[in-house]
Amino acid sequence: MPRPTNFGAGPSALPESVLEEAAKGLLDFDGTGIGIAEISHRSKQFTAFVRKLEHLIRTQLGVPPTHAILFTQGGGTGQFSAVVLNMLARHHLLYPDHNERIMDYTVTGSWSKKAAEEARRMSGGASVNIAADARNYSKDAKSFDNIPAHDAYSFSPDPALIYYCENETVDGVQFSHDDASPAAFPFHLLPKNTLLPLVADYSSSFMSRPIPHLAEHAVIFAGAQKNIGPAGLTILIVRQDCLVDVDAAAKLGAVPVPISMSYKTLADSGSLYNTPSVLPIYISGLVLERSKALGGVEYYEGVNRRKALKVYAVIKEGEEKAKLRAKVKEGSGSWMNIVLDVLGDGAEAKFLAGAEAKGLKALKGHRSVGGIRVSLYNAISEEQTDQLVSYIREFLTEES
Repeated sequence: MPRPTNFGAGPSALPESVLEEAAKGLLDFDGTGIGIAEISHRSKQFTAFVRKLEHLIRTQLGVPPTHAILFTQGGGTGQFSAVVLNMLARHHLLYPDHNERIMDYTVTGSWSKKAAEEARRMSGGASVNIAADARNYSKDAKSFDNIPAHDAYSFSPDPALIYYCENETVDGVQFSHDDASPAAFPFHLLPKNTLLPLVADYSSSFMSRPIPHLAEHAVIFAGAQKNIGPAGLTILIVRQDCLVDVDAAAKLGAVPVPISMSYKTLADSGSLYNTPSVLPIYISGLVLERSKALGGVEYYEGVNRRKALKVYAVIKEGEEKAKLRAKVKEGSGSWMNIVLDVLGDGAEAKFLAGAEAKGLKALKGHRSVGGIRVSLYNAISEEQTDQLVSYIREFLTEES
């Protein structure tokens, strides 16, 4: 019996070949006779695997030596707190006499909204400036259905951090990775000739295509459970000048940073200060070995573009028949999480039931926004995408 296709937003689909290899590793990791879920995280075999995973990320994304690659836990939500604490500590060390500190947040969806809320909680007296809020430019002045135009942004002259979420999993909006696009993040508006305190949440698009201006970022973070592994692993790319002595910063008035959230602690310990997420690290390594063999992020950029274009095209067909409605303005749509409404009384339930019968699972939208959400992470093949598109066309024909 063929496995169903998991279009869920996360934890998400993993390549079947990787799952089969991981099952072997559960019994015998690297010829040790001990399973990966049992082996010491300080064994030479596992520490070598951690370095291998770091190398796979560095080489496929082109991460420069100016940046460390770190592995931790807590997901993107944990980083909402950690980036604030670490970047404010850095700012205190750079500017100990500053009386006012500010953090810039671009709010384009549910997750960046939560990040800004957490920044206010953890600010220690610093203020939060909303550099742009996409709701102000939405069709109803309250939805996250767009990426704001560049003239909508207002950045502070010397912020402790500048945050954006590259892809919004719930709302289905994504910054373009083409600088010429009006939906690209406005890197050209940021301060010049300085080490930017730029922080990006790449949780739901990490390793799906190249990261523009990667070297200009202070911190990039991503949960593994979308494109490269199971839940439990968080990946950080941190510029060396952001690996600061948080205890020294605390003496200058910065909010104390829990030791497990200190980027310098993670870096100094090789991401092994405490027991890491051993199994998710292992499976992520297997996924990225497969990715490397296929051609890395350049390969997935092409495949993911084609997948998204096919789904958006069939949504357009449904809009012309007044049976479907895209939730996001054209040009702002995500490649990873495509959101839409099925129109008509009882039509959404019928759509979901029909998809389920064909083994097309986890298409229901996030509980906060409803509708349909199609998540097209790396493990979803073009063939599986074609099956979904065929089903949608069949549904449109039946409903006409």
